[in-house]
Parts: sequence; structure tokens; C-alpha cells
Amino acid sequence: MQNFNFIDPDESRIFQIIDANLDRAREGLRVLEDWARFGLGENDSVTKIKNFRHILGKNHLEVYKESRNYIEDQCKGLTHKEQINRKSPEQIISSNAGRVQEALRVIEEFSRLNNNELSKIASKIRYEIYTLEIELLTLCKCKKSQEILKDNDLYVITDHKENLLEIIEDLLIAGVKIIQHRFKKGTDKDHLKEAIQIKNLCKRYNSLFIINDRIDIALASNADGIHLGQDDLDLNTARKILGYSKIIGISANNEIDICNALRDGCDYIGIGPVFETVTKKGRKPLGIEKIKILTKDLNIPWFAIGGVSKNNISYLKRSGLKKVALVSELMNSEDPKEEAIMMIKVLTHEN
Repeated sequence: MQNFNFIDPDESRIFQIIDANLDRAREGLRVLEDWARFGLGENDSVTKIKNFRHILGKNHLEVYKESRNYIEDQCKGLTHKEQINRKSPEQIISSNAGRVQEALRVIEEFSRLNNNELSKIASKIRYEIYTLEIELLTLCKCKKSQEILKDNDLYVITDHKENLLEIIEDLLIAGVKIIQHRFKKGTDKDHLKEAIQIKNLCKRYNSLFIINDRIDIALASNADGIHLGQDDLDLNTARKILGYSKIIGISANNEIDICNALRDGCDYIGIGPVFETVTKKGRKPLGIEKIKILTKDLNIPWFAIGGVSKNNISYLKRSGLKKVALVSELMNSEDPKEEAIMMIKVLTHEN
């Protein structure tokens, strides 16, 4: 670091640039920190961002601050129309991460002339912000998916139908927020095309799109998650492939399987069958009382499945089974939209 006692005009301008961008970087970091803290409750990210702010603050030298009014900023107060178009936390995260990265790049370039230590610090933090942005966006997506699972009580599983897309859109219009797609006939090429179509529909209605079993198609279609049975790929391997932005649900019908699913970090559990069902022929139903015992200590969303219909959904709700998943009742309905509306009303109505 050189002696600042004799500062020529060019240096004063450079110090003014460094001062402005140190402020800009720390302001952007504060936005990211507050969302990580209050929006996500993510302590590790908060600690990391706070550390970046303090490092930059420590290196915000007095000579930079003293140069603040050396030349009047003729562009003060300028805004851009895109600023008012930020309508989601994700957009705010990306815009402020970009702001921090740009400010750090400016600091890196101009401080290299007289403060190489600060230049290196700015470069190191800038590269870490690229990763941090992805981490925060991933956490946002996961949190949003988990909130949908928590806040919605009707989970619909598809069956093979010629007018499947039409049925799914009717259900989404009715307010269904969770769709799981099961593949039946056709090639993988057909399956992927269908999955992308359903994903786009679900995205339009802000609903979760979950694929049964096929992790490859879940990835290729950018589905929101995967549902796995006990004979499918294990949850830990699925998580390594999918990462933490995707939902992973597990089918379980006994205490051991439920404990394993919780231990491995599943996001929700499907438990059943409650009653006899044509979808799972030969499977002995658990019954309501057994399911209540198995789920009494569960602290994640769980859905009762198997034989659920419009005729017993009120009874299930009164018995304490407040979240249900079903297949044939809506897939075979003459008016799936109206039946879905009725079921959602029953499930959301307080007894």
C-alpha cells in the first residue's frame, strides 16, 4: 500500500470509485444476508455473508471515505425500469448478487493500482458470490416446494388417459397444487415429451410436478421432485443425483420404513393403503387406526393413500387423516374439476 499523504487528482478519482463500490457491495450483501436470515432461516449462509461484509468494512479505508465528495456525482439518483420489475425473492437475490459481483469487479480492477491486498480480497469474495447465489436460489426453490406440501391437502396421482393433459389442467384450475405423474405405456421419448408438457402446465398454475420413480426423466423435464417406492432407488442416491432443490417423497407402510425415510431426509411420506384399492391389488389395507399410530410423531407432511374417494374423504378428515392422495377417483371422473373443488373444500374446512 502506498503513502496517501500526497494524492494526485487521478488517485482521488480512483479512491472515489473504490469508496462507492465498497458501499454498493456491502449494501447488496446486506440484502442477501437479510433474506438468508429472515426468508430462509439459513444460518450458514448468514454467517458467510456477514463475514464478507465485515471484511470489506475493515478494508474501507478513511482515504476512500474522504474522497467521497471529491467530484460531484452527476449521475446520482439514476434508476432503471427493470428495478420495478423485481416481483419475487429470487429476482431480488439474483439482482443483488449481480450488484455485489459488479461492484467487487470494479474494486478489484481499481484497487490493483495502489492496494493489491484489497484487490485480492475483492476477487476472492466475487468468485464466492457466484456459488452463494446458486445456493440461495436453490434454498428458495426448496422452501417454496416445502410450503406447497405443507399448505395443500390434496395430492393427485395420474393414470393413463387419452385426454390426460386436459384432465390435469382441469385439476389445476380447480386448485390442485401437487401432481404426481406415473408412466405407463410408451417409449422414454414419449414419456419425456409428456413430462415436459405436464411440467409446463404445473408451472403455469404454480403447482408442484412430481415424477414417480424415473429420476432421469425428472431431471430432463426439470420436475420439482421425485416419488420413490421401497423397491426403487434409495433416497440417499437419489439426493446425490437431484440435489437439494428437488422434493423427494417416499412410500412407506411400516415403522421401520418411515424411520428410514425420516433419517435420510425425505420431504414427505405417502402412507397406505388406507382401504382396499384396485391400484394396489393384493395389498392388505392398514386401516385408519394403524395409520394414526404410525404418523403420530411425524413432523413432515404425509399423505394417506389407497381407496380414498369422495365418499370417504370427510370421514378420513374427521378421523385425523387431513392430507390425502388419490388416483382413480379423479382420473376416472366425468367432471374432475368439480370433484377436485369439492374435495379441496372438504379438506380445508375446519371441523
